[in-house]
Amino acid sequence: MNWHGVFERNSMILLIGILIMVSIGGLVQLAPLFYLENTIEEVEGVRPYTPLELMGRRLYVREGCYVCHSQMVRPLRDEVERYGHYSLAAESMYDHPFQWGSKRTGPDLARVGGKYSDEWHRDHFANPRDVVPESVMPPYAFLADAELELNELETIMGTHRIVGVPYNDEMIEAAQSDIAAQLDPFSPDYDAFQARYPGAVMRDFDGDPDRVTELDAMIAYLQALGTMVDFDEYEADAPENLR
Repeated sequence: MNWHGVFERNSMILLIGILIMVSIGGLVQLAPLFYLENTIEEVEGVRPYTPLELMGRRLYVREGCYVCHSQMVRPLRDEVERYGHYSLAAESMYDHPFQWGSKRTGPDLARVGGKYSDEWHRDHFANPRDVVPESVMPPYAFLADAELELNELETIMGTHRIVGVPYNDEMIEAAQSDIAAQLDPFSPDYDAFQARYPGAVMRDFDGDPDRVTELDAMIAYLQALGTMVDFDEYEADAPENLR
């Protein structure tokens, strides 16, 4: 019997056949995911954000920075040469929501950490055209004057723990003191802070050591982006055209 002809001449039979095949294909793709705890391969160096960086990330989202800046370097030669190593899924494993983005009015920020000094960022937020004459970014000078609100810090970290970020009780209890510790490189809590957040940058970010401002948090967050992973070990695995 010519089954091919039967399907071609009967639209309902063809539709049912399509639904059966799509269902089988969907099950093959989805069923294994129910047996995996995590589909993201963990990468050495990736850690949860410090309390200060986490608050800076919230400000980044609040001000809509994701509208003009992406945080995903695609594995294309022009992107890698401009921004650095292509993004790894593990780098966003603690981002809720992630900031990959698809629109770039400004440059990608996935590798901006350490690229510019804190002073450059302060000038850039005060008046972007002072450091990038062609910039269309609006000024955010008010960040330097706004005190960082920390009333809900522990609740925010607890919420992130619910969705999978490994903040433990010690991290949440020490959240307030960890903010102060990160802003003071000579803090007596230096060792404890570094044990909780290895490699985190500790210094005053906004140039005003007497206050904890939104600018402190925003710059701390930006200076952490793309700095947690040692990409030298991934160069050998990179596609030939990206080396």
